[in-house]
Amino acid sequence: MLIAFSVTPLGVGEGVGEIVAEAVRVVRASGLPNETDSMFTTIEGDWDEVMAVVKDAVDAVAARAPRVSLVLKADLRPGVTDGLTSKVETIERYLEP
Repeated sequence: MLIAFSVTPLGVGEGVGEIVAEAVRVVRASGLPNETDSMFTTIEGDWDEVMAVVKDAVDAVAARAPRVSLVLKADLRPGVTDGLTSKVETIERYLEP
């Protein structure tokens, strides 16, 4: 499965990058395939391992903020692996002249 999530610390002012980096650090340390862009971090794995990483990432932010907002989007497709890159590669093939 793929999970795209965004975790935002609330009640800590406008500059939240340092705290959000703690969540990304947790994701990267998990060893699961992942990618971070300006809006979301996407991770790939099975349900239990992915959700455990999301929880740990939220906990890392909650340790430094009085309130946390979490947005999740999931793509559950049994039997598919390497969806993190293969979905993008498919689109790129369609964009080739």
